[in-house]
Amino acid sequence: MPPNSPVGQAIEKTALVRHSSRMFVIGANLSVPFFTVVLRKAYGLGAIAMSGGSFKRAMATVAWPTGEFGGMGLEGAVKLAYRNELAKIEDAAERRRKYEEMVAHMYERGKALSISTIFGVDDTIDPADTRPWLANLLRSLQPRPRGEGKRRSAIDAW
Repeated sequence: MPPNSPVGQAIEKTALVRHSSRMFVIGANLSVPFFTVVLRKAYGLGAIAMSGGSFKRAMATVAWPTGEFGGMGLEGAVKLAYRNELAKIEDAAERRRKYEEMVAHMYERGKALSISTIFGVDDTIDPADTRPWLANLLRSLQPRPRGEGKRRSAIDAW
């Protein structure tokens, strides 16, 4: 991994996961309806936190066709997950070819159209349909009495 990689000891020293966990707690305690619309990259904890702790937490989660999904940046995921397999390939050119093939496969698997058929994303929509899609969802909501379902507004997880 390169020294400026987002995964590893350097990022752990900033306590990123500890600080971002607050977003999970607050998102899980929201009492207003919310929706998730993925425009581009939805990677790792950041994507999950912005979706209220889960892609299933939002009333609906959709993506534009340009959306990409993964547990982390896809190049980094290949380097991390297949490190030993790639290290076994002695020829540098062949190792690079295999790495690029694996990355291409991850990008294909992580496309919004692929993810919406197998994952927690409800649909892939045309960007031009975003406003009508959200308006229809808002119109379909039933009003909730004030105070119903209230939880603690914020808890510091650390």
